[in-house]
Amino acid sequence: MRSSIFTLGGYGMGQVLRLASNLILTRLLFPEAFGLMALVAVIMQGLAMFSDVGVSPAIMQSKRGDDQKFLDTAWTIQVMRGVLLWLFACVIAIPVSALYGEPLLAWILPCAGISLLVAGFNPTRMDTANRHLLLGRLTVLDLTAQASGIVVAVILAWILHTVWALVISGIASAVILLVLYNLFLPGERNRFHWEREAAGELIGFGKWIFLSTICGFLYMQGDKLLLGKYLALDLFGIYNIGFFLASFPLLMGGVMTRKVLIPVYRERPPSASAENFAKLQKMRFLLTAAMIALTGAVSVAGVVLIDLLYDPRYAMAGPVVVLIAAMQIPHIIVMTYEQAALAAGDSRRFFVLSAARAILTFGCLFLGLSVGGLFGALIGQGVAGLAAYPFVVWMARHVGAWDPKHDGVYALVGAVAAALALWVNANAIANLASL
Repeated sequence: MRSSIFTLGGYGMGQVLRLASNLILTRLLFPEAFGLMALVAVIMQGLAMFSDVGVSPAIMQSKRGDDQKFLDTAWTIQVMRGVLLWLFACVIAIPVSALYGEPLLAWILPCAGISLLVAGFNPTRMDTANRHLLLGRLTVLDLTAQASGIVVAVILAWILHTVWALVISGIASAVILLVLYNLFLPGERNRFHWEREAAGELIGFGKWIFLSTICGFLYMQGDKLLLGKYLALDLFGIYNIGFFLASFPLLMGGVMTRKVLIPVYRERPPSASAENFAKLQKMRFLLTAAMIALTGAVSVAGVVLIDLLYDPRYAMAGPVVVLIAAMQIPHIIVMTYEQAALAAGDSRRFFVLSAARAILTFGCLFLGLSVGGLFGALIGQGVAGLAAYPFVVWMARHVGAWDPKHDGVYALVGAVAAALALWVNANAIANLASL
Protein backbone atom coordinates (compact mmCIF):
# COMPACT_ATOMS: atom_id res chain seq x y z
CA MET A 1 0.00 0.00 0.00
CA ARG A 2 2.87 2.35 0.76
CA SER A 3 4.39 1.64 -2.66
CA SER A 4 0.99 2.16 -4.29
CA ILE A 5 0.68 5.56 -2.62
CA PHE A 6 4.15 6.58 -3.80
CA THR A 7 3.39 5.38 -7.31
CA LEU A 8 0.01 7.09 -7.49
CA GLY A 9 1.33 10.28 -5.94
CA GLY A 10 4.38 10.37 -8.17
CA TYR A 11 2.42 9.67 -11.30
CA GLY A 12 -0.27 12.18 -10.38
CA MET A 13 2.31 14.87 -9.71
CA GLY A 14 4.08 14.00 -12.95
CA GLN A 15 0.83 14.44 -14.88
CA VAL A 16 0.20 17.77 -13.15
CA LEU A 17 3.64 18.92 -14.27
CA ARG A 18 2.97 17.69 -17.81
CA LEU A 19 -0.37 19.47 -17.90
CA ALA A 20 1.12 22.73 -16.61
CA SER A 21 3.91 22.60 -19.21
CA ASN A 22 1.39 21.65 -21.88
CA LEU A 23 -0.78 24.67 -21.09
CA ILE A 24 2.24 26.98 -21.21
CA LEU A 25 3.78 25.47 -24.34
CA THR A 26 0.52 25.51 -26.33
CA ARG A 27 0.57 29.28 -25.93
CA LEU A 28 4.22 29.61 -26.94
CA LEU A 29 4.17 27.12 -29.84
CA PHE A 30 1.76 26.18 -32.62
CA PRO A 31 -0.42 23.02 -33.04
CA GLU A 32 1.83 21.69 -35.82
CA ALA A 33 4.75 21.57 -33.36
CA PHE A 34 2.82 19.18 -31.12
CA GLY A 35 1.86 17.06 -34.13
CA LEU A 36 5.49 16.86 -35.20
CA MET A 37 6.71 15.96 -31.71
CA ALA A 38 3.95 13.37 -31.41
CA LEU A 39 5.41 11.66 -34.49
CA VAL A 40 8.91 11.88 -33.03
CA ALA A 41 7.70 10.46 -29.70
CA VAL A 42 6.00 7.55 -31.46
CA ILE A 43 9.12 6.73 -33.45
CA MET A 44 11.39 6.97 -30.40
CA GLN A 45 9.05 4.78 -28.39
CA GLY A 46 8.86 2.37 -31.29
CA LEU A 47 12.66 2.06 -31.40
CA ALA A 48 12.78 1.49 -27.64
CA MET A 49 10.00 -1.09 -27.64
CA PHE A 50 11.17 -2.93 -30.78
CA SER A 51 14.50 -3.52 -29.05
CA ASP A 52 13.23 -4.23 -25.53
CA VAL A 53 14.60 -7.56 -24.29
CA GLY A 54 12.81 -7.34 -20.94
CA VAL A 55 15.81 -6.55 -18.74
CA SER A 56 13.76 -4.69 -16.11
CA PRO A 57 11.03 -7.37 -15.72
CA ALA A 58 13.75 -10.04 -15.72
CA ILE A 59 15.55 -8.35 -12.82
CA MET A 60 12.29 -7.91 -10.92
CA GLN A 61 11.25 -11.57 -11.18
CA SER A 62 14.61 -13.41 -11.24
CA LYS A 63 16.00 -15.24 -8.21
CA ARG A 64 19.34 -13.62 -9.12
CA GLY A 65 17.84 -10.13 -9.18
CA ASP A 66 20.19 -8.97 -6.39
CA ASP A 67 23.35 -10.66 -7.73
CA GLN A 68 25.79 -7.95 -8.88
CA LYS A 69 27.24 -10.04 -11.71
CA PHE A 70 23.73 -10.62 -13.02
CA LEU A 71 22.98 -6.89 -12.73
CA ASP A 72 26.20 -5.84 -14.45
CA THR A 73 25.49 -8.20 -17.33
CA ALA A 74 22.00 -6.72 -17.62
CA TRP A 75 23.45 -3.18 -17.59
CA THR A 76 25.96 -4.09 -20.28
CA ILE A 77 23.12 -5.34 -22.50
CA GLN A 78 21.22 -2.10 -21.92
CA VAL A 79 24.22 0.07 -22.81
CA MET A 80 24.78 -1.81 -26.07
CA ARG A 81 21.09 -1.49 -26.83
CA GLY A 82 21.19 2.29 -26.26
CA VAL A 83 24.10 2.73 -28.67
CA LEU A 84 22.37 0.67 -31.35
CA LEU A 85 19.11 2.57 -30.89
CA TRP A 86 20.78 5.92 -31.47
CA LEU A 87 22.59 4.64 -34.57
CA PHE A 88 19.34 3.24 -35.93
CA ALA A 89 17.57 6.55 -35.29
CA CYS A 90 20.21 8.22 -37.47
CA VAL A 91 19.79 5.60 -40.22
CA ILE A 92 15.99 5.85 -40.47
CA ALA A 93 15.76 9.66 -40.20
CA ILE A 94 15.70 10.42 -43.93
CA PRO A 95 13.35 7.55 -44.95
CA VAL A 96 10.90 8.46 -42.17
CA SER A 97 10.92 12.14 -43.12
CA ALA A 98 10.13 11.14 -46.71
CA LEU A 99 7.33 8.78 -45.59
CA TYR A 100 5.53 11.47 -43.59
CA GLY A 101 6.47 14.35 -45.89
CA GLU A 102 8.19 16.30 -43.09
CA PRO A 103 11.80 17.24 -44.00
CA LEU A 104 12.50 18.50 -40.47
CA LEU A 105 12.24 14.92 -39.17
CA ALA A 106 15.56 14.12 -40.91
CA TRP A 107 17.28 16.47 -38.44
CA ILE A 108 15.12 15.95 -35.37
CA LEU A 109 15.25 12.14 -35.16
CA PRO A 110 19.06 11.79 -34.78
CA CYS A 111 19.01 14.46 -32.07
CA ALA A 112 16.02 13.00 -30.25
CA GLY A 113 17.73 9.58 -30.41
CA ILE A 114 20.45 10.88 -28.09
CA SER A 115 17.98 10.49 -25.21
CA LEU A 116 17.80 6.74 -25.95
CA LEU A 117 21.59 6.56 -25.93
CA VAL A 118 21.73 8.30 -22.55
CA ALA A 119 18.95 6.13 -21.06
CA GLY A 120 20.95 3.01 -21.91
CA PHE A 121 23.42 4.00 -19.17
CA ASN A 122 20.77 4.23 -16.43
CA PRO A 123 21.95 2.05 -13.51
CA THR A 124 20.17 -1.19 -12.61
CA ARG A 125 19.76 0.24 -9.12
CA MET A 126 16.45 1.68 -10.34
CA ASP A 127 15.26 -1.87 -11.17
CA THR A 128 16.47 -3.08 -7.77
CA ALA A 129 14.47 -0.32 -6.09
CA ASN A 130 11.39 -1.40 -8.03
CA ARG A 131 12.04 -5.06 -7.19
CA HIS A 132 11.91 -4.33 -3.47
CA LEU A 133 9.13 -1.72 -3.72
CA LEU A 134 11.47 1.05 -2.50
CA LEU A 135 9.67 3.66 -4.57
CA GLY A 136 9.85 6.82 -2.44
CA ARG A 137 13.29 8.01 -3.50
CA LEU A 138 12.78 6.76 -7.04
CA THR A 139 9.62 8.83 -7.35
CA VAL A 140 11.34 11.99 -6.10
CA LEU A 141 14.21 11.56 -8.56
CA ASP A 142 11.87 10.95 -11.51
CA LEU A 143 9.82 14.04 -10.66
CA THR A 144 12.94 16.18 -10.25
CA ALA A 145 14.22 15.18 -13.68
CA GLN A 146 10.80 15.76 -15.24
CA ALA A 147 10.42 19.19 -13.66
CA SER A 148 13.92 20.16 -14.80
CA GLY A 149 13.15 19.11 -18.37
CA ILE A 150 9.92 21.14 -18.34
CA VAL A 151 11.78 24.25 -17.17
CA VAL A 152 14.25 23.78 -20.04
CA ALA A 153 11.39 23.31 -22.53
CA VAL A 154 9.52 26.43 -21.42
CA ILE A 155 12.64 28.62 -21.45
CA LEU A 156 13.70 27.41 -24.89
CA ALA A 157 10.16 27.70 -26.30
CA TRP A 158 9.99 31.30 -25.08
CA ILE A 159 13.34 32.06 -26.73
CA LEU A 160 13.17 29.95 -29.91
CA HIS A 161 9.44 29.50 -30.63
CA THR A 162 10.25 26.29 -32.52
CA VAL A 163 9.84 22.55 -32.07
CA TRP A 164 13.56 22.33 -31.17
CA ALA A 165 12.68 23.48 -27.66
CA LEU A 166 10.88 20.16 -27.12
CA VAL A 167 13.68 18.13 -28.69
CA ILE A 168 16.44 19.67 -26.56
CA SER A 169 14.40 19.42 -23.36
CA GLY A 170 13.94 15.67 -23.93
CA ILE A 171 17.70 15.18 -24.07
CA ALA A 172 18.17 17.36 -20.98
CA SER A 173 15.65 15.28 -19.00
CA ALA A 174 17.46 12.04 -19.89
CA VAL A 175 20.85 13.44 -18.83
CA ILE A 176 19.50 14.85 -15.57
CA LEU A 177 17.78 11.56 -14.70
CA LEU A 178 20.99 9.59 -15.34
CA VAL A 179 22.96 11.90 -13.04
CA LEU A 180 20.33 11.75 -10.28
CA TYR A 181 20.11 7.94 -10.39
CA ASN A 182 23.87 7.62 -10.07
CA LEU A 183 24.13 10.12 -7.24
CA PHE A 184 21.18 9.22 -5.06
CA LEU A 185 20.15 5.58 -5.53
CA PRO A 186 21.73 3.09 -3.09
CA GLY A 187 23.74 0.13 -4.29
CA GLU A 188 26.89 -0.70 -6.18
CA ARG A 189 27.83 1.11 -9.37
CA ASN A 190 27.46 -0.90 -12.56
CA ARG A 191 30.51 -2.01 -14.51
CA PHE A 192 30.84 -3.63 -17.90
CA HIS A 193 30.64 -7.37 -17.34
CA TRP A 194 29.48 -10.42 -19.30
CA GLU A 195 28.49 -13.63 -17.59
CA ARG A 196 27.24 -16.30 -19.99
CA GLU A 197 24.76 -17.83 -17.53
CA ALA A 198 23.24 -14.45 -16.64
CA ALA A 199 23.05 -13.43 -20.28
CA GLY A 200 21.37 -16.73 -21.11
CA GLU A 201 18.70 -16.18 -18.46
CA LEU A 202 18.11 -12.58 -19.50
CA ILE A 203 17.87 -13.38 -23.19
CA GLY A 204 15.81 -16.53 -22.59
CA PHE A 205 13.25 -14.60 -20.57
CA GLY A 206 13.49 -11.57 -22.81
CA LYS A 207 12.88 -13.19 -26.20
CA TRP A 208 9.14 -13.28 -25.56
CA ILE A 209 9.25 -9.82 -23.97
CA PHE A 210 10.96 -8.58 -27.13
CA LEU A 211 8.12 -9.91 -29.26
CA SER A 212 5.54 -8.69 -26.74
CA THR A 213 6.85 -5.13 -26.78
CA ILE A 214 6.73 -5.02 -30.57
CA CYS A 215 3.08 -6.01 -30.35
CA GLY A 216 2.58 -3.64 -27.42
CA PHE A 217 3.92 -0.78 -29.49
CA LEU A 218 1.46 -1.49 -32.30
CA TYR A 219 -1.31 -1.81 -29.72
CA MET A 220 -0.53 1.37 -27.78
CA GLN A 221 0.80 3.54 -30.61
CA GLY A 222 -0.98 2.16 -33.68
CA ASP A 223 -3.41 5.07 -33.57
CA LYS A 224 -0.60 7.62 -33.88
CA LEU A 225 1.14 5.68 -36.65
CA LEU A 226 -2.02 5.63 -38.75
CA LEU A 227 -3.43 9.04 -37.84
CA GLY A 228 -0.05 10.72 -38.23
CA LYS A 229 -0.04 9.56 -41.84
CA TYR A 230 -3.67 10.36 -42.74
CA LEU A 231 -4.46 13.51 -40.70
CA ALA A 232 -3.17 17.02 -41.29
CA LEU A 233 -0.34 17.86 -38.89
CA ASP A 234 -2.36 20.48 -36.99
CA LEU A 235 -5.33 18.09 -36.50
CA PHE A 236 -2.92 15.36 -35.44
CA GLY A 237 -1.46 17.74 -32.86
CA ILE A 238 -4.98 18.43 -31.55
CA TYR A 239 -5.62 14.67 -31.35
CA ASN A 240 -2.44 14.25 -29.33
CA ILE A 241 -3.56 16.93 -26.87
CA GLY A 242 -6.83 15.03 -26.42
CA PHE A 243 -5.01 11.73 -26.02
CA PHE A 244 -2.78 13.20 -23.32
CA LEU A 245 -5.74 14.20 -21.15
CA ALA A 246 -7.88 11.13 -21.83
CA SER A 247 -5.13 8.59 -21.18
CA PHE A 248 -4.17 9.78 -17.71
CA PRO A 249 -6.04 6.99 -15.85
CA LEU A 250 -4.91 4.26 -18.27
CA LEU A 251 -1.25 5.26 -18.13
CA MET A 252 -1.40 5.64 -14.34
CA GLY A 253 -2.85 2.15 -14.10
CA GLY A 254 -0.03 0.86 -16.30
CA VAL A 255 2.57 2.36 -13.98
CA MET A 256 0.81 0.85 -10.96
CA THR A 257 0.62 -2.66 -12.40
CA ARG A 258 4.23 -2.66 -13.59
CA LYS A 259 5.75 -1.33 -10.38
CA VAL A 260 3.51 -2.90 -7.75
CA LEU A 261 1.72 -5.97 -9.07
CA ILE A 262 4.71 -7.96 -10.40
CA PRO A 263 6.29 -8.13 -6.91
CA VAL A 264 2.88 -8.83 -5.33
CA TYR A 265 2.04 -11.61 -7.79
CA ARG A 266 5.55 -13.03 -7.31
CA GLU A 267 5.29 -13.11 -3.52
CA ARG A 268 1.60 -14.14 -3.35
CA PRO A 269 0.66 -16.19 -6.44
CA PRO A 270 -3.16 -16.26 -6.72
CA SER A 271 -3.16 -19.96 -7.59
CA ALA A 272 -1.24 -20.87 -4.42
CA SER A 273 -4.10 -20.38 -1.97
CA ALA A 274 -7.60 -18.99 -1.56
CA GLU A 275 -6.16 -16.42 0.85
CA ASN A 276 -3.78 -15.09 -1.80
CA PHE A 277 -6.60 -14.90 -4.34
CA ALA A 278 -8.84 -13.03 -1.88
CA LYS A 279 -6.15 -10.45 -1.07
CA LEU A 280 -5.38 -9.90 -4.74
CA GLN A 281 -9.10 -9.63 -5.47
CA LYS A 282 -9.43 -6.87 -2.89
CA MET A 283 -6.45 -5.00 -4.34
CA ARG A 284 -7.83 -5.49 -7.87
CA PHE A 285 -11.26 -4.13 -6.93
CA LEU A 286 -9.72 -1.02 -5.36
CA LEU A 287 -7.35 -0.30 -8.26
CA THR A 288 -10.01 -0.79 -10.92
CA ALA A 289 -12.52 1.34 -8.99
CA ALA A 290 -10.04 4.23 -8.87
CA MET A 291 -9.18 3.96 -12.56
CA ILE A 292 -12.81 3.62 -13.71
CA ALA A 293 -13.84 6.60 -11.59
CA LEU A 294 -11.06 8.75 -13.06
CA THR A 295 -11.72 7.61 -16.63
CA GLY A 296 -15.45 8.19 -16.32
CA ALA A 297 -14.92 11.67 -14.87
CA VAL A 298 -12.47 12.62 -17.63
CA SER A 299 -14.81 11.28 -20.31
CA VAL A 300 -17.87 13.13 -18.99
CA ALA A 301 -15.94 16.40 -18.54
CA GLY A 302 -13.78 16.13 -21.67
CA VAL A 303 -15.30 19.01 -23.65
CA VAL A 304 -15.46 21.28 -20.59
CA LEU A 305 -11.82 20.54 -19.71
CA ILE A 306 -10.55 21.46 -23.16
CA ASP A 307 -12.65 24.65 -23.31
CA LEU A 308 -11.42 25.64 -19.86
CA LEU A 309 -7.72 24.87 -20.29
CA TYR A 310 -6.93 25.58 -23.95
CA ASP A 311 -7.55 28.34 -26.47
CA PRO A 312 -10.13 27.90 -29.28
CA ARG A 313 -7.54 26.41 -31.69
CA TYR A 314 -7.72 23.17 -29.67
CA ALA A 315 -11.54 22.99 -29.24
CA MET A 316 -11.90 19.81 -31.32
CA ALA A 317 -9.74 17.98 -28.75
CA GLY A 318 -12.80 17.99 -26.44
CA PRO A 319 -14.81 15.21 -28.14
CA VAL A 320 -11.53 13.37 -28.73
CA VAL A 321 -11.01 13.25 -24.94
CA VAL A 322 -14.58 12.00 -24.43
CA LEU A 323 -14.30 9.15 -26.93
CA ILE A 324 -10.75 8.02 -26.11
CA ALA A 325 -11.50 7.83 -22.37
CA ALA A 326 -14.76 5.93 -22.97
CA MET A 327 -13.13 3.49 -25.40
CA GLN A 328 -10.32 2.71 -22.92
CA ILE A 329 -12.69 1.34 -20.28
CA PRO A 330 -12.54 -2.30 -21.53
CA HIS A 331 -8.73 -2.24 -21.22
CA ILE A 332 -8.83 -0.68 -17.76
CA ILE A 333 -11.12 -3.44 -16.46
CA VAL A 334 -8.58 -6.19 -17.29
CA MET A 335 -5.39 -4.24 -16.67
CA THR A 336 -4.67 -5.83 -13.31
CA TYR A 337 -4.28 -9.27 -14.94
CA GLU A 338 -1.51 -8.31 -17.35
CA GLN A 339 1.49 -8.72 -15.06
CA ALA A 340 0.39 -12.06 -13.56
CA ALA A 341 2.02 -14.10 -16.33
CA LEU A 342 5.28 -12.12 -16.16
CA ALA A 343 5.46 -12.55 -12.39
CA ALA A 344 5.14 -16.31 -12.93
CA GLY A 345 7.92 -16.22 -15.54
CA ASP A 346 5.48 -17.05 -18.36
CA SER A 347 6.44 -14.42 -20.91
CA ARG A 348 5.16 -16.58 -23.80
CA ARG A 349 1.49 -16.22 -22.85
CA PHE A 350 2.03 -12.51 -22.29
CA PHE A 351 3.31 -12.34 -25.86
CA VAL A 352 0.24 -14.15 -27.21
CA LEU A 353 -2.01 -11.62 -25.48
CA SER A 354 0.07 -8.71 -26.79
CA ALA A 355 0.01 -10.11 -30.33
CA ALA A 356 -3.76 -10.56 -30.27
CA ARG A 357 -4.25 -7.02 -29.01
CA ALA A 358 -1.90 -5.59 -31.64
CA ILE A 359 -3.69 -7.35 -34.52
CA LEU A 360 -7.16 -6.44 -33.25
CA THR A 361 -6.27 -2.83 -32.48
CA PHE A 362 -4.46 -2.14 -35.73
CA GLY A 363 -7.19 -3.85 -37.74
CA CYS A 364 -10.08 -2.07 -36.00
CA LEU A 365 -8.30 1.28 -36.17
CA PHE A 366 -7.64 0.94 -39.88
CA LEU A 367 -11.19 -0.21 -40.60
CA GLY A 368 -12.68 2.58 -38.49
CA LEU A 369 -10.43 5.19 -40.10
CA SER A 370 -11.38 3.98 -43.58
CA VAL A 371 -15.13 4.04 -42.84
CA GLY A 372 -15.54 6.97 -40.46
CA GLY A 373 -12.34 9.01 -40.37
CA LEU A 374 -11.08 10.12 -36.96
CA PHE A 375 -14.44 9.34 -35.32
CA GLY A 376 -14.43 5.79 -36.73
CA ALA A 377 -10.82 5.23 -35.63
CA LEU A 378 -11.72 6.18 -32.04
CA ILE A 379 -14.70 3.80 -31.99
CA GLY A 380 -12.42 1.08 -33.40
CA GLN A 381 -10.22 1.31 -30.29
CA GLY A 382 -13.12 0.37 -28.06
CA VAL A 383 -14.20 -2.51 -30.31
CA ALA A 384 -10.65 -3.90 -30.24
CA GLY A 385 -10.59 -3.78 -26.43
CA LEU A 386 -13.78 -5.83 -26.20
CA ALA A 387 -12.58 -8.34 -28.80
CA ALA A 388 -9.35 -8.98 -26.87
CA TYR A 389 -11.15 -10.07 -23.68
CA PRO A 390 -11.12 -13.86 -24.43
CA PHE A 391 -7.33 -13.74 -24.76
CA VAL A 392 -7.06 -11.96 -21.38
CA VAL A 393 -9.20 -14.65 -19.76
CA TRP A 394 -7.07 -17.40 -21.32
CA MET A 395 -3.88 -15.90 -19.89
CA ALA A 396 -5.35 -15.03 -16.48
CA ARG A 397 -6.92 -18.49 -15.95
CA HIS A 398 -3.58 -20.20 -16.56
CA VAL A 399 -2.04 -18.43 -13.56
CA GLY A 400 -5.21 -18.59 -11.44
CA ALA A 401 -5.82 -14.84 -11.54
CA TRP A 402 -9.11 -14.59 -13.48
CA ASP A 403 -11.90 -13.04 -11.42
CA PRO A 404 -15.26 -13.07 -13.30
CA LYS A 405 -17.00 -11.28 -10.41
CA HIS A 406 -14.62 -8.35 -10.74
CA ASP A 407 -15.00 -8.22 -14.53
CA GLY A 408 -18.80 -8.43 -14.44
CA VAL A 409 -19.21 -5.68 -11.84
CA TYR A 410 -16.92 -3.25 -13.62
CA ALA A 411 -18.27 -4.07 -17.09
CA LEU A 412 -21.65 -2.81 -15.86
CA VAL A 413 -20.14 0.23 -14.12
CA GLY A 414 -18.00 1.04 -17.16
CA ALA A 415 -20.93 0.76 -19.57
CA VAL A 416 -22.96 3.21 -17.47
CA ALA A 417 -20.03 5.66 -17.29
CA ALA A 418 -19.42 5.51 -21.05
CA ALA A 419 -23.13 5.95 -21.87
CA LEU A 420 -23.34 8.98 -19.56
CA ALA A 421 -20.26 10.59 -21.17
CA LEU A 422 -21.60 10.08 -24.69
CA TRP A 423 -25.01 11.48 -23.73
CA VAL A 424 -23.63 14.58 -21.99
CA ASN A 425 -21.30 15.40 -24.91
CA ALA A 426 -23.53 14.29 -27.78
CA ASN A 427 -23.37 17.58 -29.71
CA ALA A 428 -19.57 17.80 -29.63
CA ILE A 429 -19.26 14.15 -30.69
CA ALA A 430 -21.65 14.78 -33.59
CA ASN A 431 -19.42 17.65 -34.75
CA LEU A 432 -16.39 15.36 -34.65
CA ALA A 433 -18.23 12.67 -36.60
CA SER A 434 -19.06 15.17 -39.33
CA LEU A 435 -15.40 15.92 -40.10
